[in-house]
Amino acid sequence: MAALDWSTTPVGAVGTWSAGLRYAVRTVLASRYPMVLTWGPEYTQFYNDAYAPFIGAKHPAIGEDIRVTLAEGWAALADPVDHAITAREASWLPRLPLLLERAGYREETYFTVSHAPAFEDDGSVGGMLGVCTEVTGEVLGERRQRLLHDLSSTGASMTDEDQLLTALCGTLGSDPLDLPFAAVYRHGDGALRRAAVAGCPPERLPAEVPGPQALPDPVAALGLRGGAWSDPVTAAVALPLTAPGGEPLGQLVAGVSPNLDLDEEYRTFLELAAGQVATALGNARAFEAERRRAEALAELDRAKTAFFSDVSHELRTPLTLLLGPISDVLADPGAPLPDGAREQLTLALRNGQRLQRLVNDLMDVAAIEAGRAAAVRVETDVAAFTTELAGVLRAAAERAGLTLTVDCPPLPRPVFVDPRMWEKVVLNLLSNAVKYTFVGSIAVTQRAAGDQLVLTVRDTGIGIPAAELPLVFDRFHRVQGSVARTREGTGIGLALVRELVALHGGSVTVDSEPGVGSTFTVTVPFGSPDATPEDGAPASPSAAALGTAASWEQDVTVLPDPVAPPGATATVLVVDDNADMRSYLVRVLSPHWAVRTCADGEEALRSIAEHRPDVVVTDVMMPRVDGFELLRRLKGAPGTRSIPVIMLTARAGQEAAVEGLAAGADDHLAKPFQATELVHRVRVAVERAGRHRPPPPQPAASPVPAPDVRALVPASRRPATPLPTPPPPPAGEGVTRERWRFASVPQSIAGLRRALRRFLAAAQLDEDQAYDLTLATCEAATNAIEHAQDPSEPFFDVTAEAGADTVVITVRDYGQWRERGASMDRGRGGMLMSAFADITATPGPEGTTVVIRAHRAGEGPNSA
Repeated sequence: MAALDWSTTPVGAVGTWSAGLRYAVRTVLASRYPMVLTWGPEYTQFYNDAYAPFIGAKHPAIGEDIRVTLAEGWAALADPVDHAITAREASWLPRLPLLLERAGYREETYFTVSHAPAFEDDGSVGGMLGVCTEVTGEVLGERRQRLLHDLSSTGASMTDEDQLLTALCGTLGSDPLDLPFAAVYRHGDGALRRAAVAGCPPERLPAEVPGPQALPDPVAALGLRGGAWSDPVTAAVALPLTAPGGEPLGQLVAGVSPNLDLDEEYRTFLELAAGQVATALGNARAFEAERRRAEALAELDRAKTAFFSDVSHELRTPLTLLLGPISDVLADPGAPLPDGAREQLTLALRNGQRLQRLVNDLMDVAAIEAGRAAAVRVETDVAAFTTELAGVLRAAAERAGLTLTVDCPPLPRPVFVDPRMWEKVVLNLLSNAVKYTFVGSIAVTQRAAGDQLVLTVRDTGIGIPAAELPLVFDRFHRVQGSVARTREGTGIGLALVRELVALHGGSVTVDSEPGVGSTFTVTVPFGSPDATPEDGAPASPSAAALGTAASWEQDVTVLPDPVAPPGATATVLVVDDNADMRSYLVRVLSPHWAVRTCADGEEALRSIAEHRPDVVVTDVMMPRVDGFELLRRLKGAPGTRSIPVIMLTARAGQEAAVEGLAAGADDHLAKPFQATELVHRVRVAVERAGRHRPPPPQPAASPVPAPDVRALVPASRRPATPLPTPPPPPAGEGVTRERWRFASVPQSIAGLRRALRRFLAAAQLDEDQAYDLTLATCEAATNAIEHAQDPSEPFFDVTAEAGADTVVITVRDYGQWRERGASMDRGRGGMLMSAFADITATPGPEGTTVVIRAHRAGEGPNSA
């Protein structure tokens, strides 16, 4: 301003300026806020440094006519400026859109402006004082944020892909100032295909683009106009549309406003818009895939329901032809049967009836799923009927050692239920209580509560974890790790209860606490009649109910093991939770061998610990400890590793056989099987067991006096140091021998390791072999600590003997070997010991002796 020759301007030389002008100019120059001053009728302008960026490349324009400097935007400024000068009133114009050409193009800008009169010395208006703030970024940011929000809303409400893309392009077209035009192209068969367009006639854009991007070139050839001032659109960007997993979906072609600079903020906005489109498109595809999957599952479910219904109907014919003749033969008094034949036919009849009940349950489920089931309500003496139904299971409950209490007093008004459905509800709940209750009682109560009947079945069983309670009425759901009398069942009993109660307009709930018991509560309305009872007869338990009771009586009855046949030299342990299957296996095997039976794997482990069998024949699906866990424990323990195990499973096929053999089973047999085949397989296993039976325990070289160490090992099992032992017995010539005694606590392993390393080093054993033998011995000692329970003496002895050719280490404990808990090593210790040396484990009533024998490195058969 100082260098400008003001005499050439309408305001004249600086020396001629009035005091008012001088004061106004000084005010503008001293401010750091963007300010502009016009003076006189020629609108000569003065401005400060903060204002200069607003006019961009037109700076410097001091002393020039503001109407020329801001010619492109003067149409918007003329009236407020003139109003300030003539009316002597200030104006306030927030977010005033202005067309500026400060960067070489017609720019869309927004300013918040105030125009005020500038006074002369005499009080007249000499010019206009303008104060302005550019808010272009603020206006653009809000506008773009609104579009992104609208895009997300559009994408969330549509699932059809074509309709979605059309709607998304319509939303993009709602902001023509930022997006003069937009087009979405989808990937397909190696090309990009146009899917939806906004702001441009579709025919101007290619329908298919084989190249990497769908960007038209040149963009100006589209002949589009846009932006705040409707200038020709000459630029566009192609943005990739990518699914969250990285899958390319297509491209978004977005036109660039000719009145905005394609800066970082503009590019970020376009990328966010493309991200919203990609997210909506990906969600639509995921939803469509899920819809197709749901339809496929629904179709599969319908096919499954139809299959179950058809198969159930087909099964009824052969079942009728099987059960009818068997029943006739058993009931025929004119043709008495031998006891053995009658027993076998009774077994066949009982299990045929069980199969018939299963078929009926499947048909009920299929009918309910298909919507064909309906409760036919008749007036029923529910109090007497429920009491009688509970009574049919009383014998089974009492044989299981349970107390069954039934409290069903007469009700104040008639109750209308479907008798056969009510029978299944009561029997399923009672059967469930007997299955999961081992000690205590089962109580059945029935009361009226307003217009509803409330049936409660309470037990003192194992209970249900809180996390499982919402799932107990789901079909085929089983509580993992639950202990039951049997693993048999289809998993539809409680689900069927819920469905049958719902058909009566009622509900069923359960309250349970692990270790305390469970309470099932059924609530149904008294209802109204749909029909009258046949012949006016009261409801009574059906043949199916009596068959259920008979099955439970058989399952909870413990039969004595059969007498071994004369000359039997081997013992076979049969493990199965089905009483009829145990009886059948006993009848097949007992003519050849001594047979013992167990109902589950846990009972079998106790039996094996007391009396070691020659062969184990076990089912797979059993409560407590199943067949695979039993197999793992037997093969993981040195004392039982050599016992042959034959697995019986209802899962036929090669995969089931491979699974059993891979788990370590010696043989596998799928149900149903021929009795002769089972006998031959067991005979082979017995012969194999005879060849591999471990030798009897060797007597100790000399007795070792046992000091009284009980007082040295506190009950809390605190860490202990090696216990004092008597001196070792004299060794033979050239043989080094030592003996140690350690407390049966895990902390003793470190002491054993140190003592053994010292001994083997003194015996000049190869360093690697010494390490291997130390590891094997520590594994044997760890097993003794973990598995030798209820020891007669709370310690274990280790004897090490090193000769010229061999090294022998013996680990002896004084307890009964049993699994303390679920082992996690899956036989790792036994595998380690067997890899390093020859192992012999000899269990006995007073403890187990493990002998580890190895040739010195470079000597004997295992020197390699």
